[in-house]
Amino acid sequence: MAKNKVVNYIKESYDELMHKVSWPTWAELQSSAIVVSIATLIIAIIVLAMDEVFKNVLLQFYKLF
Repeated sequence: MAKNKVVNYIKESYDELMHKVSWPTWAELQSSAIVVSIATLIIAIIVLAMDEVFKNVLLQFYKLF
């Protein structure tokens, strides 16, 4: 009984992936990758700036003692 459920699940999953899922085109994938790369770069620059600011604030704070 459980074996039939597993086989049925695999068949239904395959059918859904092949006939119901809309897969992106190569151009859509490329543009999405560019957007993600740019967003990642911007976030990395923001984190770097925050790190530098906190580093300088803490260095000034430690110089007081």
